[in-house]
Amino acid sequence: MQRIRLRYTKRGRLRFTSHRDFQRAFERALRRAEVPMAYSAGFTPHPKVSYANAAPTGTGSEAEYLEIALTAERDPDKLRELLDESMPVGLDIVDAVEARTSGLADRLTASVWELRLDGVAPEDAERAVAAFNAAESVEVQRMAKNGMRTFDARSAVAHLETVGPQADRPTDQACAILRLVVRHVTPAVRPDDVLSGLRAVADLAPPVAAAVTRLAQGLFDEETGTVTDPLAPDREAAVTGNSTVAEAAAAKAPA
Repeated sequence: MQRIRLRYTKRGRLRFTSHRDFQRAFERALRRAEVPMAYSAGFTPHPKVSYANAAPTGTGSEAEYLEIALTAERDPDKLRELLDESMPVGLDIVDAVEARTSGLADRLTASVWELRLDGVAPEDAERAVAAFNAAESVEVQRMAKNGMRTFDARSAVAHLETVGPQADRPTDQACAILRLVVRHVTPAVRPDDVLSGLRAVADLAPPVAAAVTRLAQGLFDEETGTVTDPLAPDREAAVTGNSTVAEAAAAKAPA
C-alpha cells in the first residue's frame, strides 16, 4: 500500500468552506481522477484519507495537509496534477510526496499566520503588539462546548510583529499587517484569540473582521524561531533511500 502526503490551500472565497465541504470536494476529485484508493473495512467503507490540523472556517491557508492510502503505486507529481485539475479553484493541491516516514501530524507543532487589519493604523498596531509581547500572560475568553473558557493566549505565541503594507493595498487606506507564530498547544490558541488579547492589553479593535491566512505549519525550531516544512523528511528519505535517517532528523527538531 502506497501513502501519499499532500499540501493544499484555501484561497479567496474558498476560505469560507468548512472542513466537511472540503472533504466532499476532495472525495469527488479522487473519483474524477480515478485514484486507486484504499478503503476502510465495515458496512460503510470510506476512502482512507487522514486530515491533519485543518484551519478554522473563514481563514485562508497556504499550508493544509492530508495523507491518502493507495492500492496501486502512482507518481506523486502526476497524482497532484490530476487532483488539482479536479478541485475547485482556490482549493489547490500544491505539493505531493510519497510518505516514507511516520508521524506527519506530530510534525505540525506550530503555525505561521498573517492577519490583515483594515482600518487600523500601523502605529496603533505596533503599540498593541509591543504591549502584548511585554505581557507575561494575556487572558482571553472563548465559548467552548462546555461554556465560556478562560485561558492564556500569550504563552502559545512564539513571535508577533507588524510587517510592511502589502503592495496591492491603497496607500491612503489605513491597514496594519501582523505576522505571528503560534505553537499548537492545548487548549488551541487561534488568531482570533490573539486579536482578543490585543484588545485586552491595548484596546485594539479593528472596525472590520481581520483577514486571516495561515502561511505555514510544521515543526517549530526554538533556536531559529522558524517553522520547518513537515514534508522535508519524506523528500530527504526519497533522495537517500533511508527513512530511518530522515525520521531521526525530524525527531531532533525542537518541538
